[in-house]
Amino acid sequence: MDIKSVPQDESSTYANNKKAIYAVDEDGKVKVATSSGWEAEETATKEALYDLQARAKDAYELVKNGQKSPLYFHMYDVRMDLQVLSESTGFFKWTIKRDFKPEKFAKISLKRLKIYADAMGRDINELQQLPKEES
Repeated sequence: MDIKSVPQDESSTYANNKKAIYAVDEDGKVKVATSSGWEAEETATKEALYDLQARAKDAYELVKNGQKSPLYFHMYDVRMDLQVLSESTGFFKWTIKRDFKPEKFAKISLKRLKIYADAMGRDINELQQLPKEES
């Protein structure tokens, strides 16, 4: 992208910040330029956030009904999915899916809970229960 063409659409998803991107200057050299975002990226980001919010809402109901463990809700509530949680914890996806079962989650070790809690930026007690109201 030409450095003069770097979008400056003041994206709300940037929260008044700038993003560094690479662009080509007048001399043909690649340089770092700043962008305040562009509309297409903002739209895609908002759609992804809406999807995660919908998944968190659905997860809340599944946990509330005893079909999934609180871990399932918290994963979506912190804007993660199974892949990201797996990469953040170092746990295999199949073992995380097992921990989504309430009866299995109730028996996991404190060490394992701590790893989940650290990855999600939550404390263990918070992770073990569903919040009173959906966040």
